[in-house]
Amino acid sequence: MSVIDVHAHVTPPSFREAVLDGGTWHTLTNAIGELEIPEFSISPADRIAKMDAAGIDMHVLTVNNDFYRYELDPALTQDIARACNEEIGAMMRDHPERFTGLATVPMQDIDMAITEMEFAMSKLEYRGITINDHVNGATLDDPMFYPFWEAVESLGAVVFFHQCGPTLVKARTSRYALPNSIGNLVDRAVTFGTLVFGGVMDRYPDLKICLGHAGGYSAFGVARMDKTWYAADMQVPEFADAKTNLSRPPSEYLSRFYYDSCTYTESTLRFLIDAVGIDRVVLGTDYPAPMVQEDPVTWLTNMPSVTEAERIAITSTNPARMLGLDTA
Repeated sequence: MSVIDVHAHVTPPSFREAVLDGGTWHTLTNAIGELEIPEFSISPADRIAKMDAAGIDMHVLTVNNDFYRYELDPALTQDIARACNEEIGAMMRDHPERFTGLATVPMQDIDMAITEMEFAMSKLEYRGITINDHVNGATLDDPMFYPFWEAVESLGAVVFFHQCGPTLVKARTSRYALPNSIGNLVDRAVTFGTLVFGGVMDRYPDLKICLGHAGGYSAFGVARMDKTWYAADMQVPEFADAKTNLSRPPSEYLSRFYYDSCTYTESTLRFLIDAVGIDRVVLGTDYPAPMVQEDPVTWLTNMPSVTEAERIAITSTNPARMLGLDTA
């Protein structure tokens, strides 16, 4: 069975080459792209060597989140997305047994986002898309995104949520890397909450959504979300809309999402498995970011509380099912 890592990033090498000496790439400069970590842009051969050393057969490639650029003119973001998708798509084409991918799209223009998603999936063989937890402050339960979700469901696209730019924690503090270590997890819990409370998961029952970084605090915080759902019956204004779109408590939706395994400790991963179900957890490492889960196969193999069947499910069966891949 092939070992599939669903959370692996790329900074386009053409970008790195263009900007290192002060140039620009589709107006973007060396202020982005995490250029201090050259591994984001290593050659396919070098990446494959790193994968082999880690026991990983396939990377699901996503562009470094600095390239989402939802704040720019949509046409410019579309150009950036197409350049990223074609460059990463070439890696996939040249090494189909080792790479597949999730494309980036200009989410600030829904029609353009749908068009780029359709192009990436039909022409470049991407398996779906990667997007931020919000689009310039708008969460994805907003009705303006209904056409987007309809297209996602129709295409069978995987949607991988991965934060971009300042997280909610940044408004409180920028110290100690807390906007990353805590903020990424907060933003993912907000995504879970808004999609569930907002009725998106009921409106589009066949969505395939993967929440990066193990869904953040979603599994841990869902009991309190349930409490707010029940509290809606108390006629307290703060809780008034907690049942507007839901006939069931939020915890019953945990098994509607996929979650990557990037948790760093056995006890945290075990909690996630028990909370969401073993069939909803997929291997994800965040390679090659500073927060990467290193040597993931050995990490899982050495866990006394994770059975061999569970390890195979996480590393192979579940990601293959999510992506529609044959790992035989």
